[in-house]
Amino acid sequence: MRIITRLLLAAAASLSFSFAVLGQSKPPLMQDIVVARPTPPPSDPNMVRPTVSSGVVATSATNAVRTMFPALAEMTVPGYSGMLVETLEGNVVYESNSSALFNPASNTKTATAFAVFKSLGPEYRFATNVYTDGSIDRGTGTLNGNLYVSGKDPIFGFEHAVSIASELNRMGIYRIAGDLIVTDNFSLNFSTSPVNSARGLLLAMDASQRSAAATRVWLNYLAYSGRSSTTTGTPSVSVAGSSYVQGIPSTLQFLFTHESAPLKDILKAMMCFSNNFLSERLGDVIGGPYAVARFVQLNANISPVELSLQTASGLGYNRVSPNAMMKLLRAFRAELARYRMTFADVMPVAGLDRGTLEGRFNNDWVAGSVVGKTGTLGVTDSGVSALSGEINTKNGKLLFVIFNQRGGVQRFRAFQNSFVVTVQSLFGGPESLGYTPPSLDARLATSRITYGRSAGY
Repeated sequence: MRIITRLLLAAAASLSFSFAVLGQSKPPLMQDIVVARPTPPPSDPNMVRPTVSSGVVATSATNAVRTMFPALAEMTVPGYSGMLVETLEGNVVYESNSSALFNPASNTKTATAFAVFKSLGPEYRFATNVYTDGSIDRGTGTLNGNLYVSGKDPIFGFEHAVSIASELNRMGIYRIAGDLIVTDNFSLNFSTSPVNSARGLLLAMDASQRSAAATRVWLNYLAYSGRSSTTTGTPSVSVAGSSYVQGIPSTLQFLFTHESAPLKDILKAMMCFSNNFLSERLGDVIGGPYAVARFVQLNANISPVELSLQTASGLGYNRVSPNAMMKLLRAFRAELARYRMTFADVMPVAGLDRGTLEGRFNNDWVAGSVVGKTGTLGVTDSGVSALSGEINTKNGKLLFVIFNQRGGVQRFRAFQNSFVVTVQSLFGGPESLGYTPPSLDARLATSRITYGRSAGY
């Protein structure tokens, strides 16, 4: 079972145009087109649970549409929706209910990814430190004492557990006379239980107790990391005692650090597969959902009224306006550009990358022209589907936000697919980003062992 398989299992739930005109501050083609829409049914007071961060849910009797293209205004928009499409220069291509509040579902992960990326940088690695309170008897290969493991690497898996055993073997340790002790922030294979994670680590380190799944993951890791030819034997460390969860004494002897793959690769996996666990753990790194919200508000110049979060993953009742989401996309895009990166480096490219956008915009003529983040909630707020990101056309790039709620998810997705392609056709048609999907398994197989005590998480 490879890392990507674990991500799949753990994932939540998905005309010509004149650019001389675009350069003007008030495009003459811009017009206010009000299209009569059925009045949405009255809000069920129990549908949105008021909380400290929920804010006021905006409602509208009509979906007033402002657009450069009357053809877009004629499209029937399902449910209660907020949408915004802009050129990179900030000219509005399409706008409807852009200041109203909606549940962004997993588009919340874009906020979390931006906050963590800007705070830590693309090359940041999560540290898992290994300590002991004993001494090594190299004659018998025994660590006379306990082994301690501390760290909150959100993507630590079986392959990394075996890697720790391999490094202990290299140090001459094959048996631990004491116990295996982990801190309460340690997690194995997306588990929320440190007790289960501690037990899983103990079993994965010991070849005689290692599961077939853990063995497969380790062998795949060796292949993807290119270490098959340099790794000999089967790593194994047995523990005479048991596994426990407790704090780390300050008097321990530091042995080594296991460092995760770079943050940019973890974010790419999280966004492609919309992994809720990864998003929540990454959000915790900077203080949880409220800290994520405040960070985004300050760094993307967003009013707290237009963005409030209860979760870092998008589960539950979060509230974001299309205007706020657009500001977030622009801020994230600018931050990525500082490192010569684009959205394609941290978000799925539709029709090419594995994950939630793998089966959308995947025809030959449109594949590779849309990059963004999906969002889906089947029951919350009477059904939610969201899609936001960047559209590539023959006449340039556009940023877009589509928030649909109070309706069927499949209908919402069909509308989103149709709307995006229609917008592309009005700008000369889709244009591929020239993107070649990387092997996420290979990108995540770049963890490493270091001997300088890490100050990381």
